[in-house]
Amino acid sequence: MTTILDKFSLTGKTAIVTGGVGLLGKEFCRTLAEAGASVAVVDLDQAAAQGVADGLTAAGYRALGVATDITQPGSVKAMTEAVVSTFGGIHILVNSAALDPKFDPDAAARGIAPGAFEDYPLDQWNAALNVNLTGMFLVTQACARQMVAQGKKGSIINICSTYGLNGPDQRIYIKDGKRVAFKPVYYTTTKAGVMGFTKYLAAYYAGTEIRVNALTPGGVYNNHEDYFVTNYSAKTILGRMAHKDEMNGALLFLASDASTYMTGNNVVVDGGWTAW
Repeated sequence: MTTILDKFSLTGKTAIVTGGVGLLGKEFCRTLAEAGASVAVVDLDQAAAQGVADGLTAAGYRALGVATDITQPGSVKAMTEAVVSTFGGIHILVNSAALDPKFDPDAAARGIAPGAFEDYPLDQWNAALNVNLTGMFLVTQACARQMVAQGKKGSIINICSTYGLNGPDQRIYIKDGKRVAFKPVYYTTTKAGVMGFTKYLAAYYAGTEIRVNALTPGGVYNNHEDYFVTNYSAKTILGRMAHKDEMNGALLFLASDASTYMTGNNVVVDGGWTAW
């Protein structure tokens, strides 16, 4: 008899995690490996990707580090071919790679608060669209092609953000009464696009067992300044930022057979940020 714990097992499955060396990416790789999956750690930095994979291998798991520029079709194709050659297939895709907000380094010198919309650089806007949306499109396209060839089965998980659901509250970037930053325009725009992409794909694969869902984290603590932690925490029902491992349960749910009746949806793990 199959138990509920059996449904969370990923034994015999292969997972790809883009952005696999990031704060959450490393957590996702470890979670999937612990649940039994073979894991491809995908990142632009080969040494970093291999380092994460080596750590998993040393712990007794199956892992592969693959350097990939997700904005380049040839690089994505080579990555998926390497994964299939090594592990035999692709069953789970976690699209976690994304540009973090990088503020214009010249803004402060010009008297502009970092990230200000009126002067946000076009090159940074285009770079973010290229990684956060086009990169996700290319990787998903390549992996979905393999999932179709395997019998139209698989789970695709796109990492969104609460700022893809709501506009950023720019007041949390005020320190000692002075503005120190803005959340830049590209972040909300691209993360909202992730939600549209998720719903499109879920509907596109209607009648198959390819499921497409989003996971939306709230703010995860990563050595932020005290003023930001205080401002952010005040807006959550739980009164704090997330720990980096607090998305793992939701990720495993979406990746596994525990969520076989779920597609086109979004699991929000935000400490209550969007509930009030």
